[in-house]
Amino acid sequence: MPVARRLARHYAGRGLSVSDLEQVAYLGLVAAARRYDPDRGDDFLAFAVPTVKGELRKAFRDGGWMVRPPRRLQELQARVWSAETELEQALGRSPTPQEVADHIGVSSDDVLEVLSIDGCFAPSSLDLPLGEEGSATLADRQGEFDAGFASSEARTVLGPLVRRLGKRDRTIIELRFFRGWTQKQIGDEIGVTQMQVSRLLSRIFAELRTQLVDPPAA
Repeated sequence: MPVARRLARHYAGRGLSVSDLEQVAYLGLVAAARRYDPDRGDDFLAFAVPTVKGELRKAFRDGGWMVRPPRRLQELQARVWSAETELEQALGRSPTPQEVADHIGVSSDDVLEVLSIDGCFAPSSLDLPLGEEGSATLADRQGEFDAGFASSEARTVLGPLVRRLGKRDRTIIELRFFRGWTQKQIGDEIGVTQMQVSRLLSRIFAELRTQLVDPPAA
């Protein structure tokens, strides 16, 4: 039982509680005891440890996901874990990815891909330091909101519509939103009052909104 507990705690912090993991490990220990054949002459722990590990892995497969990978990888992971248990009992050591791949008839790249999804059980904390104490954390490396995305999207959507406007309307849009002129400055430039510029802008906006909702034929 102490061995089973140590194996369970080795998998702690991956999405399942330690107490649940210990119960799974105990069940695996019982299963190993029932299947153990002393006439083979193998040490009981050499037979039991892979069995307990296999039960722990099945528990994660069934209920430990925090981020679910594609179903193909979930199904392949079950085969990889089963092969690891069988090979560990046969070889007396942990098998290599290539040995696992050969055992189940897949490529070593597939096995390595399965091994890489271990973080789906317990994603790394954003507060986790990346190096020495006091160094940057994962959160420090995350990107920030870039207002340029919204601007780029607006340009992409509105560009074709603005190009369909008349020359004066396009000039008003350019002076207001690309040069940052005030309505009074625009009025002085095109020879109308500030109030008229305001009305012209309202009309232009209304036309653009209408075309956004019901775009013209290409």
